[in-house]
Amino acid sequence: MRSLVMSAVSTAAALSATALHAEPLKIGIIESLSGAQTSTGRLYANAVKYGVDRINEAGGFNGEPVVVTEYDNAGGSPEAADKFRQAVADGVDIIFQGASSAIAGQLTEDVRKHNIRNPGKEVIFINLGGEAMELTGDKCQFYHFRYTTTAPMRVNALVSAMKESGDLGDKVYSINQNYSWGQDMQAAVEAAAAEGGYTVVDEVLHDVNKIQDFAPFVARIRSAAPDTVFTGNWSNDLLLLMKAAGDAGLDVTFATAFLDQPGNIANAGKTALGHYIANNYDNAATDGKFAESYKAATGNYPIFVEGHTAFALGALQQALNTVDFGGGDIDATKIALALENTTYESPIGPISVRKEDHQTIRPVVVSKVVENPKYPADGTNMGFETVKVIAGEQAVNPVQDSCKMERPAE
Repeated sequence: MRSLVMSAVSTAAALSATALHAEPLKIGIIESLSGAQTSTGRLYANAVKYGVDRINEAGGFNGEPVVVTEYDNAGGSPEAADKFRQAVADGVDIIFQGASSAIAGQLTEDVRKHNIRNPGKEVIFINLGGEAMELTGDKCQFYHFRYTTTAPMRVNALVSAMKESGDLGDKVYSINQNYSWGQDMQAAVEAAAAEGGYTVVDEVLHDVNKIQDFAPFVARIRSAAPDTVFTGNWSNDLLLLMKAAGDAGLDVTFATAFLDQPGNIANAGKTALGHYIANNYDNAATDGKFAESYKAATGNYPIFVEGHTAFALGALQQALNTVDFGGGDIDATKIALALENTTYESPIGPISVRKEDHQTIRPVVVSKVVENPKYPADGTNMGFETVKVIAGEQAVNPVQDSCKMERPAE
């Protein structure tokens, strides 16, 4: 018996020694955790932590719990570049970021240059919210993965669902933020006009996060008399636009990308009823099991960007289950290759990575604001009702000719 006990103690000691020397997978969240975009950045960070907690509850990776560190980019690209350098110095293997295509553009270039200069010490960038087309076009690169939609995916889904519902009309207005993402939205609205059977009666691009009063823009919309207003606005720019529309009693239908951001429904009031959103996820489109699990862990149902962020972590967990570094060095390239071969079964359908440009092929959910929904928003009696779920293969835009991805040797 003594020998058996000693053997067990020795084995435990050996495992402990192995664990002590194992290299943990390090994740860095480089997010807008202060400033005007905090309301968005904090939700991304919360959902990443939810996903990492699930990985660690299942045993972690490489013999250690996955380590998460938050880096505040304060909503700026130069600050994000500084935080990336800090994350690299901390030994981060994978970075996550979602708020702002401009920041995503900075980070994907930083990652690309770092990986060229440091073979064998590559870093992966999992982009949760940067939807500018250039990220999977001119700037596409092997270590960047986009786990969200694009402007054409959202606009085409909205046009399809709203036309079928008879809510699109034949006069459309386009208002967007004047940077890569907003410009893509404007272009997508123009490109879908023939399919949607509408005329763009006016369009405007405005400064990002600098406008405090959208009343003049609402007055301009009213004078153009559109049936539908398309906007890719997000964060404070959408909150303030909704508030101005509500204050003015603007009688149009909004076709949006981020209307489920907390505060939008409350700001718009009853004028929000009937407005549409095309999104990565909607609790109402599912059986509710994931929503209840998320609420049990975090205290709230997944809202805004939380659902699809959790799915990105779910895909990463699934990919990690297919690689084994035996407690040794983390090889980001092998993890990236595993991600390419992962199909994650989300509550709204499968999510996979297109190898040509690392755009995820994913369903798009179109919903509209109704009274007395299953999941009320903002403490009101309003929320979202699913109108249509478009399967990933039908929703995704084609690979752009400008994407020239260089792949590592396998």
